[in-house]
Amino acid sequence: MSTCVSGDCRPGNIGYTVRVLKLSRRSLIAALPALALHPVPADAAITLAAAIAGPWRSPKNTARDKYRHPEAMLTFFGLSPNQTVLEIEPGAGYWTEILAPYLKPAGHYIAALPTTGPESTTAAQKFLAKLAANPALYSNVAITGFGAAPIAPPASIDLVLSFRNLHDWLAEGTATTNLAAIHAALKPGGVFGIEDHRAPTTTPQDPQAKSGYVRQDYATALITAAGFRLAATSELGANPRDTKNYPKGVWTLPPTLAAGATNRARYLAIGESDRWTLKFVKPY
Repeated sequence: MSTCVSGDCRPGNIGYTVRVLKLSRRSLIAALPALALHPVPADAAITLAAAIAGPWRSPKNTARDKYRHPEAMLTFFGLSPNQTVLEIEPGAGYWTEILAPYLKPAGHYIAALPTTGPESTTAAQKFLAKLAANPALYSNVAITGFGAAPIAPPASIDLVLSFRNLHDWLAEGTATTNLAAIHAALKPGGVFGIEDHRAPTTTPQDPQAKSGYVRQDYATALITAAGFRLAATSELGANPRDTKNYPKGVWTLPPTLAAGATNRARYLAIGESDRWTLKFVKPY
């Protein structure tokens, strides 16, 4: 993979392209912050609704819109087309398919790929392959590593997004470190938007969140302790059908359906998990 060819490799008025290679974990971590750069041609602005309706979105992802409410969710977090937006651990690219084309004309989209954990290299390779398969759509996407070094220059990001990652950080023991990295990257007044599976308040929080569920009050206290101020909450991801007591934790429900054929119809009828959605601000 190429190295940075500019004296200033920070995300700015320039886009990133990537070439996908077979990488070891060590070489992947080394390469993530320094990918080849080239100027991005000007693109016509599109609305958020148009980005969500884009024909480039995969059917697998659009089928989840009824649970994830992309337009309402991103509007709640205050997304605007000229922002620099960093998404933590974008997974298969559900939000990338929306954010990259929406931000391409006037903003910047940065994907922070995991650099630790047993599946980090595989996850990064799949994501980079997705970008390489459609360079016209994703030529503005910047890549950074998450977990090994600062994710961005200090106070350079307008909006950081994290969807269903906190439970993993609790399991890995990295929540405090990761929240500090996010806080450092955000501009004063910048927004941290986060969503995760909601644990019931009637049971103590498992510090490692083995079931995948996290109490909203626990998450709020943890994130506030990292220096953020809670600005708003949303029930966009609420699902009262979720009983939260499954043999394989939250992964019993769609889209994972970890129990296989066992009670599959029941879990499909429940739908995706009950989720809290929180909007935090980095104080000035």
